[in-house]
Amino acid sequence: MPSNNFLNVYRGPNSVRDYFDPDSAPPLPLVEIPDKLNPYRRDGVRVYAKMMTMHPANNVKSMPALNLLEKAVVPGKTNTVIEYSSGSTVISMSLVSRVYHGITDVRAFLSNKTSIAKLRLMQFFDLDITLFGGPSQPEPADERGGIRAAERMAEKNESIINPNQYENDDNWKSHVRWTGPQILKQLPEINLICAGMGTSGTVTGLGMYFKEAKPSVFRLGVCTAAGDRVPGPRSFALLAPVEFPWKSAVEHIEEVGSHDSFSLSLDLCREGIVCGPSSGFNLQGLFQFIERQKAAGTLSNLAGEDGEIHCVFLCCDLPYQYINEYFDKLGSEHFPSITNESLTKVDLYRYDEAWEKDAAVALPLFLDERSLNGAIAIKNDSTIIDLRQPTDFGKFNLPGSINLPFADPSRPSPFSEPAVLEALWLKLENCFKTPSDELITLLQGKRILLLCYDGDSSRVATSVLRAKGYEADSVRSGFRALSDLDIRQVRGESSINISQGTKQGMSVTREVELATPS
Repeated sequence: MPSNNFLNVYRGPNSVRDYFDPDSAPPLPLVEIPDKLNPYRRDGVRVYAKMMTMHPANNVKSMPALNLLEKAVVPGKTNTVIEYSSGSTVISMSLVSRVYHGITDVRAFLSNKTSIAKLRLMQFFDLDITLFGGPSQPEPADERGGIRAAERMAEKNESIINPNQYENDDNWKSHVRWTGPQILKQLPEINLICAGMGTSGTVTGLGMYFKEAKPSVFRLGVCTAAGDRVPGPRSFALLAPVEFPWKSAVEHIEEVGSHDSFSLSLDLCREGIVCGPSSGFNLQGLFQFIERQKAAGTLSNLAGEDGEIHCVFLCCDLPYQYINEYFDKLGSEHFPSITNESLTKVDLYRYDEAWEKDAAVALPLFLDERSLNGAIAIKNDSTIIDLRQPTDFGKFNLPGSINLPFADPSRPSPFSEPAVLEALWLKLENCFKTPSDELITLLQGKRILLLCYDGDSSRVATSVLRAKGYEADSVRSGFRALSDLDIRQVRGESSINISQGTKQGMSVTREVELATPS
């Protein structure tokens, strides 16, 4: 049991090791679920979540990993750990191997049907992954499966160990050693313990512990409904080859489907008990059992001396690696809609404040005075793109600029109207993704300045051009900022205004169409 480390502080050379050690840390939290999630509260049923997710490894498999490796690693000889695991066990083993034993070579054998999210998570923790075809949950003795493949590899090399969570009793004994005693110390009045059945290590360990420590505690196991799948637990049929003494550890087994599991865990998460689908699975199994007892008129048989029924279920892991599965299983009606969701498919490139320049800063970078006549002209290495409509461009433009009429003064800003942004971005993307030869000549190797009416459309265009590898900038506030600007004043010289009606620009209107909301 834990020491008196109530402040939960770990120091010194073994700080992380102590942080992982259940004997050095306070017990993992036991949290009563809110009454709004407990339909049987008025029947005297109180339900508590044992937050195995609060271990540093964030899942229930951390306890078996600690116990299995403590017993299996041979100092100075063991260099590699290999385990068939769909995620939580081998991730916990990877962490424990490094923290406790200095072993960095941890290999995961698992089904090719494992989700990409889980595979990425294992890669994140530096696991060496090998995928196997066939059933996602092979029988331990199946010579064609990954479980036996891991065993064979360890048998051939003394430096490799295969802890084998499926057959090694140190799996379930970890819950006799740590989880069971924690729960009983936290809740001496406990009347029922509930856990899911995958390897069956958790329910076996808890069942065997309470069978001895407090025999009055009812021991409930939960399996997946036939033909259904919840990450972690198995169907009753797949428990047949499991050699752990689970049959003597549990008194009753409930079968639960995936929809209820994901839905109930979602409810738990939204009420502050953050946990994955196997946690909702366990709670649903508990609710089903309580409903059976209530219907049979035997619910009171479970009550303790205080007249209430104190039930504990395990929260096994976190929901984040299953987010896509929540949406697949439950459907969009379980989730709030996203305002302006269409923007997830457009305006995909980064913005940078450095690319949006004040007019007084931008113009000297792109315009210069020709010494022969003192006229203002565009620099040779520059291109100025004016996004206004042709009529406005014809009335007034910067010397040497070209006209690509994407911006419309009658439309709202693209940053205030999503439909305008969507239409504008798609037009810009189409134009600059495969530009014409004429446009390529104006863009390649050039410094590009973009202007529009108010600076917003040119800001979007700058983002698109930068994403295509062009050195583009825009003028903040667009032509509004130029209305009273004197270019020579900007350059620190005598004042000469740009006159209205200059015809020095070039229209390239055939390249684009007016951007309108889709």
